[in-house]
Amino acid sequence: AGGGGIGMQLIWAENELAAAFESVQRLSKNNFKDSGIYLEKYVQAARHIEVQIFGNGLGKVIALGERDCSVQRRNQKVIEETPAPNISQETRLRLSAAAIKLGSALHYRSAGTVEYVYDNDSGQFYFLEVNTRLQVEHGVTELVTGVDLVEWMIRVAAGETDTLNDYQHQPAGHAIQVRLYAEDPNKNFQPASGVLTEVQFSTAARNDTWVQRGSEVSPFYDPLIAKVLVHADNRDAAVAKMRLVLDETRLNGIETNLEYLRQILADSVFPAGRQITRYLNSFTYKPQTIDVLDGGVMTTIQDYPGRLGYWHVGVPPSGPMDHLAFRLGNKLVGNAEGVAGLEITLIGCTLKFNTDAVIAITGAPIEASLDGEVLAGWQTLSVKAGSILKLGKIKAAGCRAYLSVAGGFDVPDYLGSKSTFTLGQFGGHGGRTLRVGDVLHLSKLEKINLEKRFLAPSLQPEYSNTWEIGVLYGPHGAPDFFTASDIATFFSSEYEVHYNSNTTGIRLIGPKPQWARADGGEAGLHPSNIHDNAYAIGSIDFTGDMPIILGPDGPSLGGFVCPAVIVKAELWKMGQLKAGDKIRFKQLNQTQAKALELAQNAFIATLTQATIKTPALESNIHAASSPVLLASQQSNGEFKVVYRQAGDKNLLVEYGELELDLTLRFRVHALMCWLQSQVDQHLIHGIIDLTPGIRSLQVHYDSLVLPVETLIAILQQAELELPPTEAMEVPTRIVHLPLCWEDPSIQLAISKYAQSVR
Repeated sequence: AGGGGIGMQLIWAENELAAAFESVQRLSKNNFKDSGIYLEKYVQAARHIEVQIFGNGLGKVIALGERDCSVQRRNQKVIEETPAPNISQETRLRLSAAAIKLGSALHYRSAGTVEYVYDNDSGQFYFLEVNTRLQVEHGVTELVTGVDLVEWMIRVAAGETDTLNDYQHQPAGHAIQVRLYAEDPNKNFQPASGVLTEVQFSTAARNDTWVQRGSEVSPFYDPLIAKVLVHADNRDAAVAKMRLVLDETRLNGIETNLEYLRQILADSVFPAGRQITRYLNSFTYKPQTIDVLDGGVMTTIQDYPGRLGYWHVGVPPSGPMDHLAFRLGNKLVGNAEGVAGLEITLIGCTLKFNTDAVIAITGAPIEASLDGEVLAGWQTLSVKAGSILKLGKIKAAGCRAYLSVAGGFDVPDYLGSKSTFTLGQFGGHGGRTLRVGDVLHLSKLEKINLEKRFLAPSLQPEYSNTWEIGVLYGPHGAPDFFTASDIATFFSSEYEVHYNSNTTGIRLIGPKPQWARADGGEAGLHPSNIHDNAYAIGSIDFTGDMPIILGPDGPSLGGFVCPAVIVKAELWKMGQLKAGDKIRFKQLNQTQAKALELAQNAFIATLTQATIKTPALESNIHAASSPVLLASQQSNGEFKVVYRQAGDKNLLVEYGELELDLTLRFRVHALMCWLQSQVDQHLIHGIIDLTPGIRSLQVHYDSLVLPVETLIAILQQAELELPPTEAMEVPTRIVHLPLCWEDPSIQLAISKYAQSVR
């Protein structure tokens, strides 16, 4: 990697160095000691200074200035700059003159570096070595001289021996380079390997690198992943510029020395130009990180409300399964609601804090200890650097606990969210659950304030093995899909949570519907299949005869019927369901759902509300209600349109009859484009996502901003403004098939397709 670094104990012994010089002297017949090169074996306050030379092989050698490479670790350079700070002009000239004399005596050809040990106390310098190659740090010389050293090397190799004739050494400004390594400064700089999930370099710097987002850093090669270089009019400006550049640089997925470099640039030594080769030996790195000693069963980074706005392309929101406990945890430690925290499922993780922190543990009761002392949940706790937090098993009822840290976890946004989607392998920390050896970075806080907050037991959510969950009837119901008896059974029965449940969905064991239809229409499928339409998170979908609650990592489209959707304020209960729990679904109306949500939001904001229980329910509300909020006989004289409630945050718009009809798909697309245009022009507020199906469009909206009655009125206005289907024009795509038909993989695909057709 072009180390070239030194440790003072490794400088050549005097007799060895003298023998080397005798050999050089025999070739050149010069006395190099007269040129200012001294033979010494130890320097206390040493700096590593080198001179860039270039020769044409015919005796012509020039010097392109000196570089200071004193900031080094284990004899490996970390920061290089030119010109060297805090040395006299006379010394600069002597360094270059000695290097030129040495190179000329050898008829040196191409680029090379003459390296010295400079004594900061005496001002003398001592020969170290000649590197007969291009150095890793050659870029800083290029920035101040305007010379492309690689181009020169190629020209000389091609026989252009007059390349150096016109060069006049007139350096301009100051240049600094830092080396970004894949290593963990907090673990004795052990190499790090893996996939880089975020790579962002500043446009204000020259970035010599081979990596981009998604690059895999192998453990088998040098850990250098980038050189970042800046150039400014003077050294102070260059230091300030480098600090800004490093602040704008982002590397995530594996450990790097990026924060280590930031702290060096912010230290008092380097900005003053007082670095020596021993400087980093006494430099104290202060990581703002947490080491994962045990990842637990399934521990992920999540944020609230998750990854919204991508349901139409099949990307689920993810986010915390129990948003209530998660939001309360952030409130306790003083974070905003959207700050990322840890979601812990069944068995927790073990974490070592490398910095002071303020935390809160919320959610289901969980075994917790800090340095062996038992911790209580639902309150702010102070953690000192070096402490170990151990989160064990969920004690009884409930399934998930949450760890909130003041400032939150510093991970990259992916599609606008830090939430982990493990099936998609993106978001959070490396797109996966935590595992041993991971390092979690905390967001920087100017000051940690331990404001004692706690939630009294009377205010804490109740966790049980028997649950009542509030839902809204629909979007599908009797008599179109279910019998009246099916709906009555659904709301009066107790369901058991199946063991095969997770964040994609919670399967339930309970009575089977009788179904209003014999099959799934012209497709001849199970009666629960109604062709593709979008789902809302919290939908109770019948996949065949088994109901499943759609989780935050579930699919956006499918063909199954849904008799009810959990309302927003009750969704947190879904996150606490585990195998064997019993559930009853209690029907609410839109007014009750809104009241619950407003009460819950007020409770989170103030931590003072006495209760968040479901308000009193009307008896047999389903008997007098319908999931259809409005049905029109015709849409613009063409087909009927039905507006179905899908919880308190989604509305399902259906066109025509239950059949596969491309005309209906055109109508859905036209409505989606009309609504999106209104949103883009800020004429409609509160629409979050638009997800089309074959004959339906699901509108995900914020009912606190856009009441459902207002939304339906807007949709009816759209029907008046949309043109007839035969007059519609929609954007199309051209798909280019492979041209290399002889490619073995393409031939195999064609063969398999032909066999399936036969």
